[in-house]
Amino acid sequence: MSVIKHDFGSEDRKAVRRLRTALELGALHEANIRNNPLPYLERASERIFQLEEILFEAVEAATSASPVSSETISVSKAEYDRFLACLAIIENGLARLVSDAEDPTSA
Repeated sequence: MSVIKHDFGSEDRKAVRRLRTALELGALHEANIRNNPLPYLERASERIFQLEEILFEAVEAATSASPVSSETISVSKAEYDRFLACLAIIENGLARLVSDAEDPTSA
């Protein structure tokens, strides 16, 4: 005797719920996402583009040579270490983003 498995669309509902959650939308949007996903996918694409832009700007701001100033600012070693750790995370993310864009097999 065998059992026939059927998920009754639960995988589709999980995918819709993940997209809705990622876009920070209310539960009322789930039916709209299921019926017409294109506007929501465009919104997700725009958000991804904005995040990529922020990532590029953050790395550029952190690594660009700014004009020499006569002002001196003191920060603790712990704060400077946190800055370096954040910079490393951002640079790592940017490197992964660039390598994913150059690798045609990743998708």
